[in-house]
Amino acid sequence: MIKVEKNFAQGMFSIKGKVALVTGATGALGGAVSKAYGYQGAKVVMTARNTEKLKALESEFKAEGIDCAVITGDPAVEADMKKAVEFAVKTYGELNILTVCHGFNAPKGILEQSVEEWQKIMDADLKSVYVVCKAAAEQMVAQNKGGKLVVTSSARSKMGMKGYTGYCASKGGCDLMIQSMASDLAPYHINVNTINPTVFRSDLTEWMFDPESAVYQNFLKRLPIGRLGEVQDFVGLATFLASPASDFLTGGNYDATGGYWAC
Repeated sequence: MIKVEKNFAQGMFSIKGKVALVTGATGALGGAVSKAYGYQGAKVVMTARNTEKLKALESEFKAEGIDCAVITGDPAVEADMKKAVEFAVKTYGELNILTVCHGFNAPKGILEQSVEEWQKIMDADLKSVYVVCKAAAEQMVAQNKGGKLVVTSSARSKMGMKGYTGYCASKGGCDLMIQSMASDLAPYHINVNTINPTVFRSDLTEWMFDPESAVYQNFLKRLPIGRLGEVQDFVGLATFLASPASDFLTGGNYDATGGYWAC
């Protein structure tokens, strides 16, 4: 007899009632994930450095019936992220999901980029991930209910690129750190995985989506799926890795590249 429980099969992608903390919530991916989680019935705490933008998101989401709250903080500052986790618990009683969507880059080659600017990239894209994951993991361990840590990395974590010496290093380090972190936290039933996207549409990347541009045409040479990423393409994987359907998956770096890694 095939042993698949009906209740599990029907609800394995559900995050309804879960409490999720999303960093980088004012960005394109963080905002999309926050809204998607909210639409699915999760209680969403959004954090970013811009208070005004956070308040605007809170008003927009609440107008659509999404249960949410916001707190300003810098993900690279330990005290800020501890405060964000404490705020989530104070507001909703616990923390079940952390989804990391913040990031920073300043593309320059090694001959042009100062050590200080390189360090800023490492702090924003690597140290900050450790900081917020540690704060969330400590809370999840104390709750003794398991949890999900979903971290946005990059397709560039596995592939170098001219001018991306800092960014590629930070994302490569992020992938390996997450694999190690997954091993640390597995005994506590906390799953830790990354999503590794290529270019997704945002205010910062909109110029790259011009089908007549050389940049767009060059990208398509390495994208078997035939287009760049839209935020809708991201939220499904972010939900899957936050849901019971991914309970057996940890330490993974999940391709969200439209096939870029495949060719």
